Amino acid sequence: MIETLGSGVTLAAEEMELPGIGDFLLPEILFEGTPFAMDRIIMVRVIATVLLLVVLGITASRVKLIPGRWQAAVEWVLDFVRYNIVYQVMGEERGKRYVPMITAMFLSILVFNLCGIIPGANIAATATITMPLVFAGWCFVQYWIAAAREKGLLHFLRDEMFPKGVPAPIYVLLAPIQLLELLIIRPFSLTIRLFANMVSGHIIVALCLAATQWFLIESPDKALAFLGVGTFAAGFAMTLFEMLVAALQAFIFSMLTTAYINMSFPEDE
Repeated sequence: MIETLGSGVTLAAEEMELPGIGDFLLPEILFEGTPFAMDRIIMVRVIATVLLLVVLGITASRVKLIPGRWQAAVEWVLDFVRYNIVYQVMGEERGKRYVPMITAMFLSILVFNLCGIIPGANIAATATITMPLVFAGWCFVQYWIAAAREKGLLHFLRDEMFPKGVPAPIYVLLAPIQLLELLIIRPFSLTIRLFANMVSGHIIVALCLAATQWFLIESPDKALAFLGVGTFAAGFAMTLFEMLVAALQAFIFSMLTTAYINMSFPEDE
């Protein structure tokens, strides 16, 4: 039995095709060779965006005083973003300006993330670095606009780079680090956190399902079929976990964006 298992695992390692990072570099399928070229992940983004807008538009057009189950569910999500993210971090008076932005960001990231477990899409729309970078850039622009409007750009930079109560010689090291955080670290950390979580989760699910197909269908050694049952169970569990991660990453990204914008306001307000 040990020899059979050993030979089967060796054969699997030699012949089973496993998904990798290269599988995220998808070929163009529409408008190839033009500035409007689209691969599958861009198609997923477009379709997901259209569906999100259509669903929200239809829901808004059929709003009732006494909501049904679907309207109540949508309103719960909107209220969750409004009260548990924006108002909790910024307060109602300051946060009202940013409720539409954070709501749009949260819903978009959530839907894009969930595409990774939707049959037919099979890949998160945030699984390449471009889309997380766009959201991070949106955050970057908004907290700089808030800083310029509320404090004035030079006043904001002075407060961030030269915080009060720090010995003057420390500013030589602290000021460039603070500026680096404002310009690079905040948007970069937002981008990498979302991108890496969605890519790693998708690869793990793909590995589990690829192993399942090999052990149950393609492997010449049927004695290893029980391993396919295990990898299928692991893939199913990871798919459920991916649903949790999709929602959690949308929440974390939106919460951090709100916090960064709030940090651009004067502290005494």
